[in-house]
Amino acid sequence: MSPADRAAVTRLLGRDPLGDFRVVVRDSAGDPVVIHNAAVLRDGTPMPTRFWLIGFSERRAVDRLEAAGGVRLAQQCVGAEAIGQAHHLYAAEREKEIPDNWTGPFPTGGVGGTRRGVKCLHAHYAWYLAGGPDPVGSWVSRQLSEELDARVPAG
Repeated sequence: MSPADRAAVTRLLGRDPLGDFRVVVRDSAGDPVVIHNAAVLRDGTPMPTRFWLIGFSERRAVDRLEAAGGVRLAQQCVGAEAIGQAHHLYAAEREKEIPDNWTGPFPTGGVGGTRRGVKCLHAHYAWYLAGGPDPVGSWVSRQLSEELDARVPAG
């Protein structure tokens, strides 16, 4: 990672990152929006969240959606089976990133570290923006698109 990316991520997180990461999604100005975290932090702590939404405006938009009951609504709209499949795939992909000789603790759970249901729309949306097949992230994207459309005055 470049020193500029490290500084930008530190600013967006409000603290130094605890593990290695790479920027996988940027906004139109080139600023980081989503980072891909190492499966294990530098101190050996498992990191269940592979993709982290750090873009300021994106986080704020998802904050509003969560505050409006978005977690519960996402679970209802997407369904338990699709969410469960997403958690399974996310965990399997994360496990592939752990070195074969790793003897420490492994991260557990799926998206956002949970095994079922929706814990955090931010984590689902981050994976979706990074190209992951996350049905909750796709649902979040549609909700945010509708929010933006509602705010833009008609022509």
